[in-house]
Amino acid sequence: MANQPETNEDAITTEEMTSTSIPLPAQSTTDSTDSSPPRKPTNAFSELMSPKSKHAPPPPRQPPPTLQFTGRDGLGAYIASPASFPRSRVISHSPKFVVINDLYPKSSIHTLLLPRDGTKTLLHPLSALQHDATFLAEVQAEVQKLRVLVASELRRRYGKFSAQEKLRDQAMDADPPPAKEALPPGRDYSKDVISGIHASPSMSHLHIHVLSVDRMSEFLRHRRHYNSFNTPFLVDVDDFPLREGDERLRAGKMGYLDWELRCWRCGKGFGNRFKALKAHLEEEFEEWKME
Repeated sequence: MANQPETNEDAITTEEMTSTSIPLPAQSTTDSTDSSPPRKPTNAFSELMSPKSKHAPPPPRQPPPTLQFTGRDGLGAYIASPASFPRSRVISHSPKFVVINDLYPKSSIHTLLLPRDGTKTLLHPLSALQHDATFLAEVQAEVQKLRVLVASELRRRYGKFSAQEKLRDQAMDADPPPAKEALPPGRDYSKDVISGIHASPSMSHLHIHVLSVDRMSEFLRHRRHYNSFNTPFLVDVDDFPLREGDERLRAGKMGYLDWELRCWRCGKGFGNRFKALKAHLEEEFEEWKME
């Protein structure tokens, strides 16, 4: 699947199907197969007095060997060796899951959950999540944990702009502060997180998107990007197992990516005018932060 070109069902471009490398384990400097005879011991005085030969300069240092995951297989590198990447890319990992920041985020916070089960990781998500109840429950639980993490990061980044958060902070700063049950609740940032799989994914390895709702990113560049998160093309993992006949099981035939552009927050339609939508989203982003 790695070398397949971009198609009309892809939510991302060929440019975004980025190849990823991981270092191969270093080989031992002692080769157990070396059959050359052992060196004879030398006399230190003879060695010192013997004529010196000119030594050739050492060969240039070669870069360490790497294992390449090309094109659509790029996510495989994070699954194979998450410890090879910095915390800015790999947020956390366990024997069963890896959590990364999306290399081309479509919102201000955009993470991916990557299952590591070798029997599932190359399956289509509609198959992997539809037919194994135990695996589905594990994925749903991990998605909920990641949603909490993303909501917490939203509060950290944008809480200072929120009117609801300011009311709570003011109440907590009162002297004496009100009883806990009388405190304003503050903003529920969990409502500002969306998650799910793409019904027709562009990358080979199973991955679940968990991202903020704002769609504010320089990498949100065309209609397919936007509609892949603003139409039924994004299938919530809590909707699984899908009922028989669910149209999302036929996502490739539903044309979701070509739907009219519509603001996620106010519902205003923009037809196919993506540039106008982007300008509108910037305005909505500022208002959304202040809720």
